[in-house]
Amino acid sequence: MSVRSNDFQLVGISEFVSKTQTGMIVWFTGLSGAGKTTIALKIKERLDALNLRCCLLDGDDLRRGLNSDLGYSDEDRVENMRRTAEVAALMARAGLITISSLISPFAKERRIARVVAGDLPFFEVFIDAPLALCEQRDPKGLYKRARQGSIKDFTGIGSAYEPPVSPDLRLDTGMSSADDLAAKVVELILAKQV
Repeated sequence: MSVRSNDFQLVGISEFVSKTQTGMIVWFTGLSGAGKTTIALKIKERLDALNLRCCLLDGDDLRRGLNSDLGYSDEDRVENMRRTAEVAALMARAGLITISSLISPFAKERRIARVVAGDLPFFEVFIDAPLALCEQRDPKGLYKRARQGSIKDFTGIGSAYEPPVSPDLRLDTGMSSADDLAAKVVELILAKQV
């Protein structure tokens, strides 16, 4: 039996993914060293194990690529968040569970990211860790350099961080393990899958 090309329809990856899972945006916000990337990577591992397609938009990776032309002024931080929101929305519309993991210091821009998402499920997740704990962890030595004056406008030291007033989920990284916190986010994601 021969098969003619018009007997079946090829489906693009975005159509395939969007038919098999609900795309959404999980927007992490928190200070540097709070645990955003660690938790995001654990979530990605769990979603991969469940055969759910996801994409991680990490602030450090974005700053090395898409947003490499931006500095750390308030205006550049706003543009960093705007670009990330647009990319996250594109990915989520293609059916991917999109985890945006960046400091996102300003409440207004986090609200704008939610607006950019439109009718897509959007969850603001506050990765909460006190400044003292973030400074103690300081995995990249950034707080030390900011305190010494070699990094200007560092969030939490020389530049403001506006914590969310009513996030969809608040994760206290000083009280629970990254694995336990990742499980909470995965539970939230799974509740929205069809």
